[in-house]
Amino acid sequence: TYLKKPVSVGSEFFDELRRNNSYYVDKTELIYELVEKTDNKVTLFTRPRRFGKTLAMTMFDSFFDIRRDSHDVFENLNVTNNHPEFCAEWMNQYPTLFLSLKDVEGLNFESAFGMLVMLISELCVKYGAIENNKVDSDDIEIFRRLKSKKWNGDKDARYSEIKGSLKTIMRMMHAVYGKPVVLIIDEYDVPLAKAYQSKDMEFYLQMLDVIRGLLSTALKTNEYLKFAVLTGCLRVSKESIFTGVNNFACYSVNSVQFSNYFGFDQNEVKKMLDYYDLSDRYELMKSWYDGYIFGNNEVFCPWDVARFTAKLIADKNAEPENFWANTSSNSILDDFVSREEFEVADKFETLLNGDTITQDICEELTYDQMAASEKNFWSVLLMTGYVSKADKTDGTKGVKLRIPNAEITDLFRETVVAKFERTLDRSAAENFISAMWNQNMKTAEEILTDILWDSISYFDYGEEYYHGMLNGIFTGRGYAVESNAESGLGRLDLRVKDRKNRRMILMEFKRSTKEEHLERDCEDALEQIKNNGYARKMPMGYRKQIICGIAFFGKVAKIRLMEETV
Repeated sequence: TYLKKPVSVGSEFFDELRRNNSYYVDKTELIYELVEKTDNKVTLFTRPRRFGKTLAMTMFDSFFDIRRDSHDVFENLNVTNNHPEFCAEWMNQYPTLFLSLKDVEGLNFESAFGMLVMLISELCVKYGAIENNKVDSDDIEIFRRLKSKKWNGDKDARYSEIKGSLKTIMRMMHAVYGKPVVLIIDEYDVPLAKAYQSKDMEFYLQMLDVIRGLLSTALKTNEYLKFAVLTGCLRVSKESIFTGVNNFACYSVNSVQFSNYFGFDQNEVKKMLDYYDLSDRYELMKSWYDGYIFGNNEVFCPWDVARFTAKLIADKNAEPENFWANTSSNSILDDFVSREEFEVADKFETLLNGDTITQDICEELTYDQMAASEKNFWSVLLMTGYVSKADKTDGTKGVKLRIPNAEITDLFRETVVAKFERTLDRSAAENFISAMWNQNMKTAEEILTDILWDSISYFDYGEEYYHGMLNGIFTGRGYAVESNAESGLGRLDLRVKDRKNRRMILMEFKRSTKEEHLERDCEDALEQIKNNGYARKMPMGYRKQIICGIAFFGKVAKIRLMEETV
């Protein structure tokens, strides 16, 4: 036996990962392919979060940065082994400016702009060596103000200096090193996404103005720029951000070129699991974390693969986990599921049943127009990883979409249930409860079926979904509910107590495999209550209990009352 490399969970810094001797899936050919096989002045890679964008950008930073010696971290990797002459020409040969905008957010524009000011200040501290006698004195004066974060002048002038800050720093770097600058910007669209999520349009427009200024001054006709690489989740429309930026190329989830550099393919995952003697867990890993099609490549989410592999190393019998739910607010999905202006319920049900839908896709969006049309809606879900292409065909017309895997299906289910609880018709719920107490089961089952038809559901819901739904209906109206309570010889599905009126309802649920079985399954539920003695004894002080069996098939409910009540 020998000590295997550790799995790095959460590390986004290439140098750190390599120097810690962590397991690394080699993506360094991306550097060679971008420089040698394109002539892009500005390149934008758009991918969902957790797909290795930041790791790739810190890899670029390490490779090009003239202030470093990165030969050790790139030793025996594809780019050095396959392209030694290229590495001799490019490795650590250019001044490199790296900026991540992922933390630029706030409750309002002032606080978010303050985060940007702090970020630029930290950038000036990091590159403080460029403040020397080769640099124009006016640039040094601006640089010192940016670094200190102090400003007592006109607010508009302050905004102008922040908007021009990257170009100022690049001009200074060019003066010091005598070479144009490689500019790397990670998560360029996060400030816009966060501002949009605030639902404050003035906040969004102010942030759009600042980010547009920051990027346009750095990217548009900038003589100090060698080339720039940006990442984000969405390609914000050129008219909104990148107006006038020449030689601009965007590679999205639909693009074939570079499609193998973000995410792990099947061979990479198999090799990783084999390294840790976990090959028998591949199919489980695949069902939960595979299924994304970028260009013509099917890939796993690398964040999920690393997290689950680390769990399996500690416990080979560990079960998969929904890592997306634990690391992201998923507000985009929640926002769209909640919108009533789109008739998307049937499409969600189709996706949740494992089938595909066909939609036109728009690759260029503005955040304030994301929800302006259903086309934009599905485009955002595709670009952010909540749905994936169902096949490897190219284009944006008539794209087949599906939910990629069990993890995202689980996330959809949780969001759908939360949406149901928020939008449940209060009067319908109260009428259903009233019918139950009055033992008018025909009316109760009609109302319950109506409630199911108004919700987004899917046919592989088990009893637990219906169980949870009815639990929520009663607890939301103040009733005491015991779920799977010990009773007689087993556990009763639901007991609802009305203490004030000293009465209760006992319910046992069945999920029917055919609609014609509903009646039979209700009777089976009642027989189960009887045989297991669930209704044998009421709690002290209660005078009446209503006993019913409820069967469900999809969105149809059937309720039957036990004739003999106590």
